Formats: sequence, structure tokens, C-alpha cells
Amino acid sequence: MSFKRFSFLLAVRLIAIMFSLMGLVFLFTTPGYHAATLLMLCVTAMLTYNVLHFISRTNAEISRFLDAARYADFGQRFNFKNLGAGFEELGDTFTDILERFREVRAGQEEELRHLKALVEHVPVPLISLHQDGSITQWNNAARRLFGSAHVTKTSDLEQFGQRFHDEILSIKTGERKLAIFVVDDVEQRLTVAATQIILAGEVERLISLQDIQSELDIAQLEAWQDLVRVLTHEIMNSITPVASLAKTAEDLIDDVRDRVTDQPDLVEELSDVKDAVKTVARRSDGLMQFVTSYRRLTRLPPPEKTRILIHELFTSVKLLGTHDWADNQIKLHTNISPSELDLNADPKMIEQILINMLQNAGHALNGVDDANVWLNARLSSRGRTIIEIEDNGCGIDPETAQKIFVPFFTTKREGSGVGLALTRQVMIAHGGAITYKQRKDGGSIFTLTF
Repeated sequence: MSFKRFSFLLAVRLIAIMFSLMGLVFLFTTPGYHAATLLMLCVTAMLTYNVLHFISRTNAEISRFLDAARYADFGQRFNFKNLGAGFEELGDTFTDILERFREVRAGQEEELRHLKALVEHVPVPLISLHQDGSITQWNNAARRLFGSAHVTKTSDLEQFGQRFHDEILSIKTGERKLAIFVVDDVEQRLTVAATQIILAGEVERLISLQDIQSELDIAQLEAWQDLVRVLTHEIMNSITPVASLAKTAEDLIDDVRDRVTDQPDLVEELSDVKDAVKTVARRSDGLMQFVTSYRRLTRLPPPEKTRILIHELFTSVKLLGTHDWADNQIKLHTNISPSELDLNADPKMIEQILINMLQNAGHALNGVDDANVWLNARLSSRGRTIIEIEDNGCGIDPETAQKIFVPFFTTKREGSGVGLALTRQVMIAHGGAITYKQRKDGGSIFTLTF
């Protein structure tokens, strides 16, 4: 309706100009009408100016509308009431169109914020590899994985291991593989998957990095617990009657020997039999105690976590775990950075494993000159609390180091193979890990990562 009215008014103005031009021509060609000719010329000029102003003003408003739509300036408003052309409806239409654009844009931005929030809270780290070699970290999980490390291009991935860097760069679209991620000298196994995205003509690879190390540790621990549970059950069922029968046989031999005191040869033979039975009974009792110690691996209670100040923890374990070190000339050095570093863990469990590890370090330093043990605590690059037990003993050879956390494995003649296996179980229960590496100057470093 507005456009029809615009056409009508424009046509009226053009007709008026046409008639004025015709009158101007007539007056100009007729002598004696100089004043009327001048007046008609002014009228024609005014009508022409009115048409030009009428069209240019409308075009300016339409151009303003198109610019507002182009640059998403949805705050513009259009009021054509003063144009004198009946364009109020057109102005309202322009305003309504921009308002609808604004609502659509607001909905898109709201949906985008929602999607970004979802991506941020996805527990799997997500990164993008761009064609120019740059990297985008999409969510909190990715930033937690890399910690404070500067990761903006593919070469930055080398700080987490050359193998990890090569695996990320070589992975193909749709492929899924296992990668070793090294941070703070601790290896983690990640499942890496890749997909390809094309945005605005640019190709990028979206990489997901899922940490499966904790799941592997838990699965391995459960397998060991199941094995220990079955073995201890079967061994106890078999050894209990043996121990009982051995004790009964020992009593019977004593009773028979008391009755045949007049037969020295028989008494001597019965004494030999008693010694053999006593040996069986003693070994049976030892085996039962041995099996009982392994039951601890399957009966570890859940940790009761509380806030622990590291310096208080170190003071406590120093008193309990190093009481005889002065006699053996072993020096303990402690370092906590920052000094007020704390830990959320079960104090009894952590105290016990630290005491055991300090005692292990003391045993490793037997016969070592200038024996030293370092007990250090610090924050990792990802904000996790780390406790290190370091000694300058003889260390552990690489082949043996691969087995030290396996239940039943021990290098000590009197050992049971429970200590480090139980320590690993405690750390897994706390959501952490224990690792071993050789010290550069000789010795061992055990790292507890919480």
C-alpha cells in the first residue's frame, strides 16, 4: 500500500513538472509574458527540487536500512512520518525486519554460548590442528591436560614427548590410536581420535585426547585383587588343615614317645619325626602369615580425605621413619615449595606409605658413604601436589624397575612383595600415581603424584 502511494505521489509530482515545463515553453515562446515566464521557471525549479528531495530522502533511508542489515546494527529505527509520502508502514516494516534480525542473532548467540558451555564442560580434552600449524585448545579439560605449558603450535607438543608429538601429527581422519603423554616425568596413556572439519574453506583436524591411565590402573588393580583373593582363599583352605594336622601329629608323637621311653632307638626315631613335623607346622604358620599379609591388598578401606599440611606430614614421618638413621649416618633433607603447600588425602594412609618408603630408602643406603635422602614436595606444572623420595644409593636396574609395583615381587630375602604394591593401591585410591626413575647421579627417585 505504501509503495502504491509512493508511486502515485511521485507520478503526481512528475505530471506537475511536465505541465510546468509545458507552460514554461508556452510562455517562453509567447512575447510579452516575461514576469509570468520567470514565475513559471521558479515553480518548475521548486517542483524539480521537491521530486529530487523526495526520492533522495527515501533512498537515504533505504540505504541506511541496508547498511544496518549488513553490519548487524540492529539498534537503528526508521520513522518516515515526516517524509510526506505516506511511508510510515515502510518505516515500521524496516524496523520490524531489523528487530527480527536482532532476535535471530540473539538466538544464535545464545545457542553458541550454550554450545561453548557444553564443550567447556566435556571431560575429554579437545584441540584443533590448523593448516598453518597452530593449535586451538577448546575446553577446560585440554587446558588442564597441558597445564601451564605454552601450547599454541604443533612444535609445542614435543615437550610432552617426541612420540606424543609424532602420534598427534601422523594420526589420520577417523583413526583412533594409543599415545604416551609425558608430563612431570609421569607417563599417561591417552586414546587419540581425529576428525576433519571444514569451516570457511579452511580445513582443520579436531583431536580428542582421552586419559585412560586411571582406568587402566584401576582395571589392573582389580585384576590383581581378584587374583590375590582367589590365591589366598585356596592357599588358606589347603594350608589350614595341614597346620592343624601337623600340630596334632606333634602332640601324638610326644604322647607315643612318653610311652616307649624304654626303647631308645624308637625314641630317637620319634624325635626325628617330631622335628620334621615341627618344621611342617612352622612353615605352615609362616605361609599362613604370609597369605594374611597379602589379604591387605584386597581389604584396603576407602580413604578418609582431609586437608594435610605437608610440613606437618613430613615432621611426623621423619620422627617415625628415620629413628635409627643417625646411627647409620644417613642424612635427611626436606624441601617444600611453597612452604604452606597442603594436600587433600587420608593422613594415616599417606603417613604409612611415606614411612615405608623412607625405610626402603634407608635399607638401600646400607654401606653407602655419605648417604643422603631427600624428601621434597612441590606443585607440578598442572597444579598437582607431588612428593618425591630420593636417595643416592645403588638404584634399581631397569629390568627390575619394571616389576617393583607388581604384587608378590621382591628383591629382599625377607620381603613379602606387599609394600610398593600396597603403596600403588593407596595412590590409585587417592586418584594419583606412583612412579620410579633412576637418579642421574646414582640412586632412586620415587614420585607420588596426587
